[in-house]
Amino acid sequence: MEPTLLFIESLAKGAGEILSAGYGKRHQIEHKGAIDLVTEIDHQSEAFLLGEIRRRYPSHRVVAEESGAQPGQDCCVWYVDPLDGTVNYAHGVPVFSVSLAYQENGAVRLGAIYDPLRDECFSAERGKGAWLNGVPIHPSETRELEKSLLVTGFPYDIQSSLENNLEYYAHFTLLTQGVRRLGSAALDLCYVAAGRMEGYWETKLNAWDIAAGGLIAEQAGAVVTNLRGDARYLTPPYAVLAANRHIHPLMVDVFQGSRTLC
Repeated sequence: MEPTLLFIESLAKGAGEILSAGYGKRHQIEHKGAIDLVTEIDHQSEAFLLGEIRRRYPSHRVVAEESGAQPGQDCCVWYVDPLDGTVNYAHGVPVFSVSLAYQENGAVRLGAIYDPLRDECFSAERGKGAWLNGVPIHPSETRELEKSLLVTGFPYDIQSSLENNLEYYAHFTLLTQGVRRLGSAALDLCYVAAGRMEGYWETKLNAWDIAAGGLIAEQAGAVVTNLRGDARYLTPPYAVLAANRHIHPLMVDVFQGSRTLC
């Protein structure tokens, strides 16, 4: 039996219960990099998700943030981010999520992202649409950059790399109503899908960061590409641009004129 949207939503919500139970408590924090954190809750959430996927679909391949790639059939791949927004979570900032996507024969077919503190479950099925708690969602119809609210994120090597997104951040800040940095790439994509933000971009990501959110944004009606406007954003180096249909070409124009385009 193939995975269903109901199943993937239930997995995201189950992991979300683990995040909720641990939120606001003292955590065991490890550093994967200077500003790249992992907590015991990341591991607990991922163990739950991998256990449920393996129990139902033992032959499927899994790509998870903390445990890496698990062997399996290349035709059936799961992308698992057990806690997107770990730095926020570790500091008690209430912006984080669980992100889960299922890819079949090279195309992401199902995606779910759950924000447990707001009880918001964003989900999508290819060819059928995108929803927030079962209600269809769509991007905004804002047509001008100066009337847009954008969102972005920064790479973990921001302190050492010149390609740190600060130039783009400053540029778009002067062109728009503002640029937010929420700290969860998965939720950033969902907020574009739901019309809360007009556009989102980020570089130096991983597949588990954007597989579910990219599908949700696409199926809601947003345009999702890399920064050059190429639809193959789910390939290395995993740079993504998602925006409503009016704002997307305006943002691509900005990136095409940049000397530091990724």
